[in-house]
Amino acid sequence: QVQVVESGGGLVQTGGSLRLSCVASGSIFSIDVMSWYRRASGKKRELVASITTDGRTDYGDGVKGRFTITRDNAKNTVTLQMDSLNPEDTAVYYCNADGVKLSWSVRKNTYWGQGTQVTVSS
Repeated sequence: QVQVVESGGGLVQTGGSLRLSCVASGSIFSIDVMSWYRRASGKKRELVASITTDGRTDYGDGVKGRFTITRDNAKNTVTLQMDSLNPEDTAVYYCNADGVKLSWSVRKNTYWGQGTQVTVSS
């Protein structure tokens, strides 16, 4: 099957930067969209950023201009560069692989990682 694994979370001070990475592994033929979501304590999960196979990106309103999403289609990896972090960015960040087509199937599925904690201190 498919595994989605995030890395790179941690503790950083306000104004600092972090870089999150995610890799999807398994018998993957293609992935339509790779995204980062986050869920802060007591809040709903929200989209942080997404990127399509051809590089089209979308960002949540609260991160535009501060976060950058990139992707390596050949390696099935997605990276989120987070700059100018503030305490409101504190959350568990989840990687999502959507429209995943396996090499042996015509179906497409969605897979989630386990999440990585990002904490921004004031």
